[in-house]
Amino acid sequence: MVKSLIPVQSPGDSADPKCMGRIVELAPEAFVERLLARGQRRAWIRTDPQSGRVRASTPVLEELADYVEGQTDPERRHEAVFLGVGLETRALFGVFVHRTQRGQAQGGVRHWPYPTMASFLRDGLRLSRGMSRKCALADLWWGGGKALISRLPGDGWRDTDVRRKIYAELGDFVSSLCGVYVTAEDVGTTPLDMVEVHRHTRFATCLPTEIGGSGNPSLMTARGVVCAMEGALDFLERGSLRGAKVVMEGAGNVGACMIDELLERGVREIVATEICEERTAALQDRYADRPVRVMRVEPGDHRILAEPCDVLAPNALGGVLGPKTVPDVQARVVCGAANNALSDETRDARLLAERGILFVPDFLANRMGIVACSNEQYGSVPGDPDLARHLGRDWPGSVYNRTREVLARARAEGTTPVAAANAMADRKSDELHPIFGDRARRIIEGLVSEGWERG
Repeated sequence: MVKSLIPVQSPGDSADPKCMGRIVELAPEAFVERLLARGQRRAWIRTDPQSGRVRASTPVLEELADYVEGQTDPERRHEAVFLGVGLETRALFGVFVHRTQRGQAQGGVRHWPYPTMASFLRDGLRLSRGMSRKCALADLWWGGGKALISRLPGDGWRDTDVRRKIYAELGDFVSSLCGVYVTAEDVGTTPLDMVEVHRHTRFATCLPTEIGGSGNPSLMTARGVVCAMEGALDFLERGSLRGAKVVMEGAGNVGACMIDELLERGVREIVATEICEERTAALQDRYADRPVRVMRVEPGDHRILAEPCDVLAPNALGGVLGPKTVPDVQARVVCGAANNALSDETRDARLLAERGILFVPDFLANRMGIVACSNEQYGSVPGDPDLARHLGRDWPGSVYNRTREVLARARAEGTTPVAAANAMADRKSDELHPIFGDRARRIIEGLVSEGWERG
């Protein structure tokens, strides 16, 4: 038995709805306490298919529904958000389902600390919307989804037994959703975590090769981002990456793989930052005789974004490019692996464009992680041509060609690459799966009508 890492409700904490005021400002662990005080472990927020309004499973959570409604496009609202509390760990889980016309919602599970419910919801909404667009632009028959685990306070989540239980509970939670969402690996989640998830649900991908999965997606993600860089430079008629200087914020799993890919293409210099001291030292040793400089920085130190370069690659967490950082950027192209690199995609895309900086939208560049693991259930083929075509230049839908296509549309339409990519992706996300176009929505309707939240 894993001992709960969240304190039980204090005797003076009332379950009266009035005590739920300003739920969005609560820390996730406090929200869990309040939810449990009402005898609930599950809740949903969804867009009513008739009225188009966002509703909650219980009136006391309407504030969350209002927040979700305010964060989403009225024309393309999220279909549903499912919240759950771990039976033993009392960890907060969230599954965000954006658009499912192209198929089941798919996206990784992010395990991260969130200070408030607003930050938890905002991250899940943005990431799942990005997955809809990513799958659509990659021509995958999948919809957009994302799972979040709000990291438990303290260091208890690092304990092996606690961690195993957290991911076991997540697997049970995913299974309870009857296949509307298929989970995968993302920030804070490891391949070993995915093995534990898989023990509790069949709706999981990005599994280790030893159990029939595609393995760690980092290398494929890195290759895709480099292909997007090449497409952007070629669009600008600046040739290839040979002789270029590339600056990277973040040299984690994807960033480290990207270094090797860039060196193979003959870049002149790579400058990278990393917050993990151990990883920084390992990379410094590994590339001691190569044109690679890796520096350790403290979290929140974004000075590397001002380093003059040909290509800037934001590879860490999102939101690093905004009014405070964009004016300092000295790159011709910004193209990286981080999801939601812009703090506000409309405003910040314009800021970059006004400075003559070409921005490649993240969901256009970093698709290969989900491409590599999305169709694991169909088996693996050596040198799989269905994967290779995404990294080549013959197929019109490849990363390289689609990057050029989006950039050309933006130029022709006098808009930003973000606006052009969003419009193209949103149109493609409306295409119905040739067999199961409405199935995911019917699953959501079934969960709601059968009282899933009472389970």
